[in-house]
Amino acid sequence: MKFRSLLSSCCYSPSQTAMENSRHDRQDNESFRVYSYSELKSATNGFSGANKVGEGGFGTVYKGRLRDGRKIAVKVLSIEVESMRGEREFIAELTSLSNIRHENLVELKGFYVDGSNRYLVYDYMENNSLAYALQGVRENRMRLSWIARKEILIGVARGLAYLHEEVEPHIVHRDIKASNILLDHNFKPKVADFGLAKLLRENSSHVSTRVAGTIGYLAPEYAVSGHLTRKSDIYSFGVLLLEIVSGRATVDFDLEHGEHHLVQRVWEHYKANELVKLIDPVLDADFREEEAVRFMKIGLLCVQENPTKRPRMSLAVSMLIKDTDLNEHNISQPAHIIDFMDIKMGKGNSSTSFFSKVSTANSM
Repeated sequence: MKFRSLLSSCCYSPSQTAMENSRHDRQDNESFRVYSYSELKSATNGFSGANKVGEGGFGTVYKGRLRDGRKIAVKVLSIEVESMRGEREFIAELTSLSNIRHENLVELKGFYVDGSNRYLVYDYMENNSLAYALQGVRENRMRLSWIARKEILIGVARGLAYLHEEVEPHIVHRDIKASNILLDHNFKPKVADFGLAKLLRENSSHVSTRVAGTIGYLAPEYAVSGHLTRKSDIYSFGVLLLEIVSGRATVDFDLEHGEHHLVQRVWEHYKANELVKLIDPVLDADFREEEAVRFMKIGLLCVQENPTKRPRMSLAVSMLIKDTDLNEHNISQPAHIIDFMDIKMGKGNSSTSFFSKVSTANSM
């Protein structure tokens, strides 16, 4: 199976040129190759349920071991012929990952095409996803010390800064969330799942596209306009930051108070000068309060109503690494989705009445 024959089987034409370029760039690189079905079947024990490590809207992931002993993760995408659902995600992952390398991005090792099935092969991440650690049992969260959380946030920010500012054309991930951050054996974060990613061409401020992503992390102005920018990812990163520091879900529910939206809760505590009360209690005071509070303020900067006020990812990295004085930054009210049931994903025409604060201004 050659890359060229893959091109002839794919009908998502806007990505064909990028895939062809990737083929030339990678043809002499033995670390990226086309696998055989028998290899992947043997490695995953016949894609057994016992080897399943994840499942989402775009496919199922299995862990496996190749004959040389290397551990891999295999994502299986089944194509829906009528909608081509799965094919677009397959092309997006190949286009985004086959020609870039960064220590905080998951590494694509190769692929295989078999009829309506698409297989993507990655390095296996021993510590699963950040969502597994944050949303699992208390013992899982306790494994994430403050130092580990800090390094995860800095790593994710560096990976996004690379995609947004260093790669040409720039890449907007479009689905930054805890379940798409994988952790290796040292808890080093790897941004994963580029099935929704979009390329941002030179001199383009945005990409007009169907609205897609995950509610709770979705930038409201993107949901309203369908205009995807790098600031859409920055909003999602801000929510992720608040989630990691607080240990709380982006949306929670209890019978007494109903729905809790993390962004709004953090904003209310910020106005009351009580951010310290939201720091994850499992950390058991094993952290610097002023540093954790500063991180939450950075998260609030990333989720501000006006996208133009959100910092670029390279600036966010600098803020996270250095003891930046944030007093010079005016943190304005965030925007967040407040009525999930009425949002029709994929149409990009949601009413602004579904949001607490919404700005549709375009920005890079």
